[in-house]
Amino acid sequence: MDLLRDSDKVSEILFSKMKRFQPTIAELEFYEFKYGINEFVPERGWDSVTLESPSTLEAMVTSKEFYKGINIKPIVNGRIGLDEIVVTFQQKLFAGLALGCYSEDWVDKHFYFDPRSFMFYHRTDYFTAEIIGHLGGKPYRQFDRKQKKFDTRQELGYRDFKLSNLEVDNLFIQSAMKLTRFRGVPLIFAIAGQTAAGKTEIVDRLKEVFTREGFKVTSIEIDNFLTDRDEREEKGIHSEGKEALHLELFKQALMDIRAGKQVTTPRYNFIDGTSSHSLDGKLKPGGVPIDISPAEIIFIEGNFPFLIDEIAPLIGIKVVYLTDDPIRLKRKWRRDMDLRKKYDLNYFRNRFFKDQFIMAQVAYLPQLLTCDIAVDTTGSAFWATPEVKKSLDSN
Repeated sequence: MDLLRDSDKVSEILFSKMKRFQPTIAELEFYEFKYGINEFVPERGWDSVTLESPSTLEAMVTSKEFYKGINIKPIVNGRIGLDEIVVTFQQKLFAGLALGCYSEDWVDKHFYFDPRSFMFYHRTDYFTAEIIGHLGGKPYRQFDRKQKKFDTRQELGYRDFKLSNLEVDNLFIQSAMKLTRFRGVPLIFAIAGQTAAGKTEIVDRLKEVFTREGFKVTSIEIDNFLTDRDEREEKGIHSEGKEALHLELFKQALMDIRAGKQVTTPRYNFIDGTSSHSLDGKLKPGGVPIDISPAEIIFIEGNFPFLIDEIAPLIGIKVVYLTDDPIRLKRKWRRDMDLRKKYDLNYFRNRFFKDQFIMAQVAYLPQLLTCDIAVDTTGSAFWATPEVKKSLDSN
């Protein structure tokens, strides 16, 4: 532990080690690395950090209770700061890596490093053995993994992201068209996926193609049915499950639009986190709802469209559209922080660290077990159930 008493020496060792397995660090100069790590240097020195075994840390980061303890808006010196649990966890990884208690291979296997946060985040395995079994054991088709070139990026714009996904997206669009003709209309087409996975953009492309083919299309975005963010956070539900939604308004909208009626839905303001409607489902003074016309193809996009018991029976095609967490985080830096200016810096870091694990457990992994199709843009893989594969292979 004598090594940990020398802060500069710890930084040198970490810089040397992390360059070997974290591509973003290899792009930095040492003085830049020191800027980034400075906020995680313990006040009482690195030798004050208590280290656990790798197995203990693995158990910690795969427990929902660990993440539930994180406060995403802790006030430190009059402003939002990094949560103490998040800071302590980073310190453990940095100190353990410097001492050799945690090997580079182990850290890289379980965590990825984001250079703008200057933090480690737990890696999520979205394709477990059970999910792979549900999807027929192997991808229907897989292409070269072009997102690999983004490993050294600190942020990522949509143009490069779209080009990297071109092959798997085109196959998805072709497959969606074939399945729609096979199953008939009217059809509700649900696309679930994480924030910044590319759901909105792929739905826009699907709508363009279906319109060119003569279908009348529309979309309903689940996020517009979210209740006010502050109210959700007070209840500890964030954006998880039907409790976060104006559920009755959502159900009625789907029933009406399938019956050929124009519907009016809430509108959610992503900048300030407020809904156009109050909790009792009434339009707020000054609120501006969204009018949607009926169509043959109704796209639903959001985090958990077919986890909702009241909604799932109405859905004709269930899709999970995925992008791995490190890529999504790079996209969110560009989209949500640089362009939308949506969050306070530390709120953003706390929230992503906390929510990525919880949302995978409560939303995406369960839906991967019930979906018809999974599109993995990072793996450049198109997955489908055996039933769907038969439809796609038919003449």
